[in-house]
Amino acid sequence: MNAFRFLGDMTHLFSVLVLLLKIYATKSCSGVSRKTQELYMLVFVARYLDLFTDYVSLYNSVMKVVFITSSAAIVWYMRRHPHVRRTYDKEQDTFRHAVLVAASLMLALMFHERFTFREICWAFSIYLEAVAILPQLVLLQRSRNVDNLTGQYVFFLGAYRAFYILNWIYRYFTEGHHSRWIPWLAGLVQTALYADFFYYYFLSWKNNVKLELPA
Repeated sequence: MNAFRFLGDMTHLFSVLVLLLKIYATKSCSGVSRKTQELYMLVFVARYLDLFTDYVSLYNSVMKVVFITSSAAIVWYMRRHPHVRRTYDKEQDTFRHAVLVAASLMLALMFHERFTFREICWAFSIYLEAVAILPQLVLLQRSRNVDNLTGQYVFFLGAYRAFYILNWIYRYFTEGHHSRWIPWLAGLVQTALYADFFYYYFLSWKNNVKLELPA
C-alpha cells in the first residue's frame, strides 16, 4: 500500500458513492449508462473470485465487498426500482456492450500470466475495465448536457485510474522493478479514453459553466 494506491481506491469509491447519491436522492438515472454499470459489475465479480479463498487484509476484503455490492445495487436500481427505471434513456444507451465482453474474453484467453480459470478471469476483468466506460462516454456525447453529479462520477473514475498508474510507477522504482504488463497497458488505454472528457471538464470548471460535450 502506498499513497497513490490509497488515493486511487478512495477516488474510485467516491465515484461510486456519487453515483449512488445521484440515483437515490433524485430517483433518476438520467444520463447514466446501464450498460457501463453492468460491465463494471461483471468486472468486479470476475476479479474478486478469490474473496472467500484468499485473505490479504481486512481493508482488501472490505473494498472487494463494497465494489461488488455497490455495482449490483446500481444495476438493481436501474433495472428494478419502479421510479428510477422509468428515467433510464434506453434509446440513447445503445452501445453494443456485448462486443466489449467478447473482445475482452478473447484477449484474456490469448494474453494472460497463467492459464488457470482464476487468472483468465482476472485478465478478463482487467481488459473489460479498460473499455467499460465507453457506453457511458458515448451516452454523454449524445445527450451533450451533463449534470454535475454524473460529470463528477466520470471525473473521479478517470482520476482513480490516473492514481493507479502513478502507483504502478512508484512500485516499479521502489519494489525492484515490479511490473505487470497487462494492467499497465490496459490502464493506459483506459486513461486515454478519458482524455477528451477531462479536457471539457476542465474547461467547464475554468469558465464556471455547465459541462457540455461536443456531438
